[in-house]
Amino acid sequence: MSLSLPDILIRPIVVAALAEDLGRAGDVTAAACIPVGARMRAVFVARKPGVLAGLDCVRLSLLEMDPLARIETRMAEGGAFEAGAVLVEADADARAFLSAERTALNLLGRLCGVATLTRAYVEAVAGTGARIADTRKTTPGLRALEKHAVRCGGGVNHRFGLDDAILIKDNHIAVCGGVEAAVRAARAHVGHLMKVEVEVDGLDQLDQALSLVTEGVGPDVIMLDNFSLADLAEAVRRQRGGGHRVVLEASGGVDLGTVAAIAGTGVDVISVGALTHSAPVLDIGLDAV
Repeated sequence: MSLSLPDILIRPIVVAALAEDLGRAGDVTAAACIPVGARMRAVFVARKPGVLAGLDCVRLSLLEMDPLARIETRMAEGGAFEAGAVLVEADADARAFLSAERTALNLLGRLCGVATLTRAYVEAVAGTGARIADTRKTTPGLRALEKHAVRCGGGVNHRFGLDDAILIKDNHIAVCGGVEAAVRAARAHVGHLMKVEVEVDGLDQLDQALSLVTEGVGPDVIMLDNFSLADLAEAVRRQRGGGHRVVLEASGGVDLGTVAAIAGTGVDVISVGALTHSAPVLDIGLDAV
């Protein structure tokens, strides 16, 4: 499976970040200190172990400033590395390289951080059959990149936005007047290719959703929001005991200390907002050679 995004999705993010850093006058330090035409060769080095994501951000950052830059990657996206590993080696116009340095490092460190944290969650549930999914709790403007990083870490993507799947949450249910009314309205509205998910906050709402599944008008996915471990296990029992063909997703109260026990209840998917909203930036440096 190829772990890459088309350049057309990445380039606008990189260009915007470079423009923000260059400001109104460009890199005045490089212009003042670096002779015109000087070359620079440097390596991007991991200061800590992690999982790689964001190589294309490095490549496009450098090429945007120097279209003739030579860039050599040392491993593929999704690869694990140790502290001290060289991730990328590049040779470019020195002024251009120094002007692109921070943007490249910011994006690479951010995305490696997301991929590394995701891998930790995936490894924590290994052997259970549960899949780790992200959420829409992403950095504004970076969603495509951060969700790509989740895939690099071995996780799967939840919906990308408000337009690619229906997710009926507690406030939708409150306005609609209940789980049944909300799900029936959603089913009447969507075409055959769009998935419908409903969030339930207790076993009583779960039973309402499962009865709709039996009737053939139910959701494709039921999100079990902030269920206790005992209630998660009971939800799985009711799903399997009734032969309901519906995916069960656990959400809320998930961290590295609880995710294995949640997976052990038999749920199909565990969505984790922390993958993107709380991933620490991985420490990566640029060393001239």
